[in-house]
Amino acid sequence: MKSDYNPMLSPNDASMVENAIRRGATRRELLGMLMAGGMTAAFGGSVIAGATRAYADTPKKGGRIRAAGYSSGTTDTLDPAKSSLSTDYVRCTSFYNGLTRLDETLAPQMELAESFDTDDAVTWTVKLRKGVTFHDGKTLTADDVIYSLNRHKDPAVGSKAKALADQIAEVKKVSDNEITIVLSGPNADLPVILGTFHFLIIKDGTTDFTTAVGTGAFTCKEFEPGVRSIAARNENYWKGEGPYLDEVEFFAIADENARVNALLSGDVDLIGSINPRSTQLVEGVGGFELMTTTAGNYTNLVMRVDMEPGKNPDFMMAMKYLFDREQIKSAVFRGYAEVANDQPIPPSNRFYASDIPQRPYDPDKAKFLLEKAGMIGANIPVIASPAAAQSVEMAVMLQQAAQQVGLNLDIQKVPADGYWSNYWLKAPVHFGNINPRPTADVLFSLLYKSDAAWNEAHWNNPRFDKILLEARGLTDDAKRKELYRELQLIAHEESGIGIPVFISNIDALSSRLKGLRPMPTGGMMGFSFSEYVWLDA
Repeated sequence: MKSDYNPMLSPNDASMVENAIRRGATRRELLGMLMAGGMTAAFGGSVIAGATRAYADTPKKGGRIRAAGYSSGTTDTLDPAKSSLSTDYVRCTSFYNGLTRLDETLAPQMELAESFDTDDAVTWTVKLRKGVTFHDGKTLTADDVIYSLNRHKDPAVGSKAKALADQIAEVKKVSDNEITIVLSGPNADLPVILGTFHFLIIKDGTTDFTTAVGTGAFTCKEFEPGVRSIAARNENYWKGEGPYLDEVEFFAIADENARVNALLSGDVDLIGSINPRSTQLVEGVGGFELMTTTAGNYTNLVMRVDMEPGKNPDFMMAMKYLFDREQIKSAVFRGYAEVANDQPIPPSNRFYASDIPQRPYDPDKAKFLLEKAGMIGANIPVIASPAAAQSVEMAVMLQQAAQQVGLNLDIQKVPADGYWSNYWLKAPVHFGNINPRPTADVLFSLLYKSDAAWNEAHWNNPRFDKILLEARGLTDDAKRKELYRELQLIAHEESGIGIPVFISNIDALSSRLKGLRPMPTGGMMGFSFSEYVWLDA
């Protein structure tokens, strides 16, 4: 293994030092070895320090960790198409691979595909990597990819990415290692879309997801929905490098205080999404670290526009004016957030429309709108839950602001367990929590398009849908930016979604767990940490 910790060492000396560290040599033994070669004690000490740091950054195989996410339930699934919670994403990225994967810049990198080629962004030739096998020994072929992609289009499957997959008009087999994907219209983002969580590749004909048979870095040793999973290292992993851990046990601890206590007590090695108020506690105890990821994660107020009170546009707009965004950023998130503007594209996105005027906190305007709507003195139930990060705290702040203008918000705090199946998308006024997505098109297609499975506000806007389709097919980035600005403005003005801030995700981990780094696709290294982390002995 090549060493780069000190350019003044010869390759042989470097290798000698690293091997000695691996064998457990003491500092005295290492220093004696270097001084015997003519090195001074002072310089030898600096070499040892550098070598130790370099070795600490070298992935090591072995060991088992326990990691805790923050959302789970009996609907937990190993079917990538139906994944909807971070818990699902963690498991599926452990057991399966995609045709592409997204890197730290959200650019697609080849994974099960060797190449994506197109002349018109409509017809794509995809060559598959050879020599890849599933966990049961079956060789990956075009049939597996065709099956995986086509099932998203079947309404009976219930794919959360059906709105995206409906862009695929046909998937044709050219050979065992090559397919052609024909879209219904041009989409230059196809390699990015196919690198997202739902489009992981499963084995041809799979209908049973009580376990997972994929091509991923880990095999599924155990899975009990709502309880836990155990992933065991795939000794025949096609990448040839990694994973490094022997096993990863993953489960959810919905209560944030309990999650933090589990980490600090040593019961778990990694926890996802801690409250900013817990950061000082974690940092004040030796042996633990924080990992902050600022991307497009947000907790949003959902007002269904197909029922009262959200059907009234004046009520909907009044609620948006009652968000004191700066106070939410400082008081609720301790500064670990960016002010948002009631549309889902974050400032990190290249199509972010920075020139749309920021909606202010304006109780007077909110009161005017509520009077116009005839809702002064009304009592409005608002569902909040720890399942939607900090929604309870945000709801209380909204309630206080509403009281000042004569609106009564009845905050109904419900348990995290069952929230996503019983309240999200269903209650007239409630909170959601949306993980980052890689492109503007994916965000709008999954969450705002009229027929999207996760159209939270049940919003139907044909003009929005038409512009979205047009923007998707353009290869001219300047023109796309104009159209995406218009989409952001429409969402900002007309949708039943209020987004006060973009949340910086904060994970906490044991200092002995190495390899974790921020990824803009979400916390816990874009929910794919298991393949890349290792334990430092």
